Order: sequence, then C-alpha cells, then structure tokens
Amino acid sequence: MSVNEMLPDPSNVLGIDGIEFIEFATKHPQQFCLLLEKMGFSLAARHRSREVLLYQQGHMNVIVNSDMDGIAEDSTFAESPIINALAFRVKDAHFAHQRAVGMGGWPIATRASAMELNVPGIHGVGQSVIYFVDRYKDFSIYDVDFIKVPNAKNTPAIGDMSFFGLVQTAYEGRTADWSNFYTKLLGFTELPADKFFGILQKGTILQSPCKTFHIQIIEPQVSDIEWDEEYLRLGIGAPDILATSKALTERGINFIDNEKLHTTSKGALTQSYLGGVQFELVNNSAKLK
Repeated sequence: MSVNEMLPDPSNVLGIDGIEFIEFATKHPQQFCLLLEKMGFSLAARHRSREVLLYQQGHMNVIVNSDMDGIAEDSTFAESPIINALAFRVKDAHFAHQRAVGMGGWPIATRASAMELNVPGIHGVGQSVIYFVDRYKDFSIYDVDFIKVPNAKNTPAIGDMSFFGLVQTAYEGRTADWSNFYTKLLGFTELPADKFFGILQKGTILQSPCKTFHIQIIEPQVSDIEWDEEYLRLGIGAPDILATSKALTERGINFIDNEKLHTTSKGALTQSYLGGVQFELVNNSAKLK
C-alpha cells in the first residue's frame, strides 16, 4: 500500500459511503411495523437480546427499536415513532469516530452488552445518535447482533426506492449552527439557496460528501408554534414519483392531496401516521444519471 492510498480523500475525510441504516424508536412497534410493511419493507432479523427489529427493502435498512431501557428514561419519549439514529457507512469506523470527536463531536457512551458489537457514534440533533459503520460488505453488523428470520427475502425496492435524506428541525436562528455541525464534523456541503428537491422547497439543504444523502434543515415559519430540534421525517428517493406513489397507494399508503400540497413528478408527502410519522418521496432521477 502506498502512502497516497493511506491518506483520506480531502473532499470526504471520513470516507462516508452512504447510509447503513435509519433507526426509529417507538413504544408501539406492532403498529409502526405494519406501516413499514405498507411502505414495502419486510422483517429480516431480530436482535439477539433486545427488543429491536431489522426491516429491509432493496438497499434500505430500517431498525425498529422498542427497547425503552436502552434508549431513554423519559416516559413520554417515542409515544409517536421518532427517528432515533442514522448510521453512515465509512471506510474506517474508528478513524471516522475519532476524527468527528476531534472536530468537536460529543461521543456517546458504549451501549453494547457482552458479545455485541460496539458501534461508535456521536450525539446528533435532539436525542438522536450518528453511528459510523465499516462492516457492510462481506460481513455486516447484523451478522453478529441479529438472528435472521427464517425464509426472509430482501425483495427489490418498490419503484427502485432508496434513502435520499432526512428533514431536521432547528430552533429559530440555529440553521447556521447546524450547517456548521454537518460541514465541519461530517464533510457535508451546503447547497446553493435555490437548490431544492421534492415538493417542500424551504430551509437549507446539505449534501453528503459521497453525494448520496441530504439533510434539509428547516426553522419554524411562525413564532408561536411548538418546536423541538429533531429529525422530522425520512426522505426516500425514486426516479418515477407518480408510478411509485401509485404503487404505495395500492398498498394502503395515503398521500396528501390538496390545493397547496399534492403529488407531482417532483415528489410526494404521505399523510401523518401514528401521531406524526411521515415519509417524503423525492425525485432522484437527476442523481441517478
């Protein structure tokens, strides 16, 4: 190996290679899992020792965490399913974690029990965690901590769907702080103010260094609204929004359709489920070219 091969890419210092999983926390896993199944996900594995499930669709992994002892003591936490964590695929998890901490990230305490993998991470927005995973090719993190469901098959994604991004809320005047967090610690790039995706064109959008994932930061539009900093919803990309939304509608997913907001070739937004869960479809055909 040459010296040059050992040096990190200056445009992607952490070696980010997309998203390994998105984790939702909920006190009501049965209802949320039914929603995931309507969205085309299927149960793939169960955690060996925790109330944690792995759902898959195409290249997307969604973890459903209902192990309340392991995620929060607040009794009001996750009454409605929330996005509790995201995991970036990286070349070297230890290096990525140490680099992020060295740039100001707050490391999380070790959460692994005996015989479980210790996946390093830092604190994200609200109560969320950002993990770094380097076992995702021949040997994945699920091979150790999860037991596969018999006869489980990971079917192709409906409409070639894939993870596109997360929408994050920020307190008024805090967008610049969060933009600095993602650019400084994780190597994201803030896109021009007129660059938007989907049908909800507001806020600030940042693109991952691998150019496969986005964070959209939005602030409250009115001053008297109750507002927390958190990951608000998951964005899923698809090259043909009209066909994909039609296929999901046939599976029981309803989309918002009114004068101000409705499905177009650019994107679509599902109705709110289980007290606040929404999925946003975003046309990613330009990214696929």
